[in-house]
Amino acid sequence: MKRQKRDKLERAFSRGFQAGLSGKSKENCPYQTVDSKMQWLGGWREAIDGRTTGLFTK
Repeated sequence: MKRQKRDKLERAFSRGFQAGLSGKSKENCPYQTVDSKMQWLGGWREAIDGRTTGLFTK
């Protein structure tokens, strides 16, 4: 059996983080399952918080 490259929830968090850094809206979340959506939104929130506090710049 092949191992997955990365955990699905970790990937959802990472994609949400990237979306937040690029300034996308949280309504752009592509996930339907609750767990994946929660992870995506968590990553998105973390990136938005980082942008507002000045940790990340465009």
